Amino acid sequence: MATSSLEFNSPQLMAQVRLRLVERSVAAMQTLQPKVLDALIELMDQAAPSREMQLRRDAWMLYQGAKGKWIDGTIKVWQKTLTAPVPPKKGSNSFKGLALELESTESVENKILASKLALSLMETAAHEINHLRKRLKFLGCGRALVDTDIVHPEVLLLPVVEQWEASGMPREAWPLVSPVVQKHLNEHLQKAYEQCNLLLTDQGVTCNIDEANSMPVHRDERDEDAPLMQASATPVPERRGTDNPAIGVDSVRRVGGPAWRHGRAQSILQQVGRLLSGAFLGAPAHGAAPAGGSAAGFDAGASAEGMLPATGATPATGAPVWYAGPCVPLMVALDQQPQLSQAHFVTSEGGARVVSQVAHELRQQSAELKGKAENDNEKAIIELVALMFQSILQEDRLPSGVRVWFARLQIPVLRLALTAPDFFNNLDHPARKLIDHMGSCVLGFDSNNISTQELETEIKRVVQVIEQYPDTGDRVYKRVYEEFQTFLKAHLAHKPTAQKVLGLAEQLEQKETLAIQYTIELRDQLKDMPVREGIRNFLFKVWAEVLAVSTVRQGKQGEETMTLKKSAAELIWAASAKPNRVERAKVIDHLPELLQSLRTGMSLLGLARAAQDAHLKIISDTFADAFMSKTEAIADEQIQALGKRLAELDDFIDENSTQELPLDSDNIEELLGVETTDLDVVSQGGGSASPVMLEWAHELTLGSWFTLTYRGVAGQVQLVWRSPLGHMHLFANTLGHSYLFQTARLAAYLQSGELEPQEDESLMTRAASNALDQIQVNPERLLG
Repeated sequence: MATSSLEFNSPQLMAQVRLRLVERSVAAMQTLQPKVLDALIELMDQAAPSREMQLRRDAWMLYQGAKGKWIDGTIKVWQKTLTAPVPPKKGSNSFKGLALELESTESVENKILASKLALSLMETAAHEINHLRKRLKFLGCGRALVDTDIVHPEVLLLPVVEQWEASGMPREAWPLVSPVVQKHLNEHLQKAYEQCNLLLTDQGVTCNIDEANSMPVHRDERDEDAPLMQASATPVPERRGTDNPAIGVDSVRRVGGPAWRHGRAQSILQQVGRLLSGAFLGAPAHGAAPAGGSAAGFDAGASAEGMLPATGATPATGAPVWYAGPCVPLMVALDQQPQLSQAHFVTSEGGARVVSQVAHELRQQSAELKGKAENDNEKAIIELVALMFQSILQEDRLPSGVRVWFARLQIPVLRLALTAPDFFNNLDHPARKLIDHMGSCVLGFDSNNISTQELETEIKRVVQVIEQYPDTGDRVYKRVYEEFQTFLKAHLAHKPTAQKVLGLAEQLEQKETLAIQYTIELRDQLKDMPVREGIRNFLFKVWAEVLAVSTVRQGKQGEETMTLKKSAAELIWAASAKPNRVERAKVIDHLPELLQSLRTGMSLLGLARAAQDAHLKIISDTFADAFMSKTEAIADEQIQALGKRLAELDDFIDENSTQELPLDSDNIEELLGVETTDLDVVSQGGGSASPVMLEWAHELTLGSWFTLTYRGVAGQVQLVWRSPLGHMHLFANTLGHSYLFQTARLAAYLQSGELEPQEDESLMTRAASNALDQIQVNPERLLG
């Protein structure tokens, strides 16, 4: 018989465990300090754009004084959390939304960074972490660990991120060291959790892991934020706090952005895990008392070997039976299911009647398959997948024809869910991403105003390919998703609303980006050279633009571009001091050719003759002054080195810059000579954006629909194009008008709520949420 938790001095033992975890974590941080320093030194030895090199140098210098504060600050926070937190009182969750509203942007971003570290640690040490949680839960008489318990990886690692900035290190420097921090902590914290488990097993807490899961848990004591792999003991999970409207939810969505949506989707997956676990624990299978608390695909140890825990125990031993896959009769029944197209003619105009018939047929198929299932695992998975696709069929914002094609994926997805546990616990599963992306492209389509024929044809092709390869697992989903993305990029680019401005936007982005970055690199290369002020101004304000335009038109290695780069070096040399008569004669001989090259370059910008003459007069006066100067001339070696650097200028261009370019509709027309009546360059509004929002702006998927509020008018727009460098994003409405954003402005509009996705949840997340709602209303249907 298993030992009762009452036989232990539980509070003291739990405190010892937390103390040991902190002690090992402190040791890990102390050995991490020199590794971070070595990593920063190594980065400084690697070639990078000048802006990146400056960030690396600054980070290295700041770290010299901040490293002690970072380590000490982290240790102090850990030591303060050693006392086990008191579970919140009943009713305290009613203020959850308000607390989130008051949380700062920096706090949200810190939690995002800490969650990334925690997820990486879970990939390495999920087995040890989950076992420690379960043993502590057992020692706590079945009470779930509170959210702020230091045993949780996200709680343990949050001070590491928070104290980085508190020590004086810039947030921008964190990505430079996070790979080293992550690798080091994964290795050492895995051992720390192992030692904590060993401490408990030495005290006899060794055979009670399963009992910890089967103890009753009060609704107010539920660990609502338990990780995905942690099982719950109740048959039907309590819905998350974010399901209910609360004060500040809109603010949290805007501040958290992708993190809020990812957290919401992750919470749904956690509920699915608890649902499956509870269903298996709540009903004995084949007359045997249920054993462990693991759900299909949610036990780290089982998933590692590709096996799923069964719902019951062997009558003889009481040990859990491991489920290695669906039974043969069920797989045979899956293979024999007829395609829906044999019963219905699928069209976009099928309407509610066809959708209703398809839904009825799918329910019949699910009932038949549940009759072939041999255990509760299979029944629960069949029911959950069926309810998810029933939700998709009821999504009236999707065209009816598309919904019917999605319905044909129910059987292939069910086969995948039965054989691959990763489907239920991975938001990035290719099947999920494929269905979500296809759904987001057609969500909200009005068939009277927008033609979906090409897109629906592609969705039809995708479904048919998946049906043709039923035994390839997720490989077929990966392949068709890549093909769908390729199709979508071409499809959106060839829309009449986009074709008019795509080429223009690409050239404009390239020209403006090069002009700014050429200026930055020229400043960097000339900072130690005695170049006269008039020549510096001309190079920075005029010639950088000339080089950018020539590069766009002729290419980086075009003959004209290389000539203009050479002219820059010749100009610098000619304008330097010339105390030597031979050098003065050389300048005079080459002066007409140089001035003509400068005039040719300025003509590329469309400068008027008078403006060109004004620039050339300043240059000529500078030459005359140089002839009379007795100062030291620029050495030939410096000029030759400068010429080589100018020829290789493009090697230093930083393509990841987030600096906003000075664009508007007027300068587009002046520079490229095209009308922009159907294009608005969004250059105002939105305010400033956080780094999280900048990252989100880059992650928006092509084809997704948004509500844009521009100049006080709200309308529906679709993301139809992203520039090759990722600096510009084009949205188009249904009337043929386009809106061009740069990344910084797009992120600002996302943060202010002036650009909002038309769906807060992806199609599959919403389907899973609706399925959970139905099961909560009628729990018996899960295994019925």
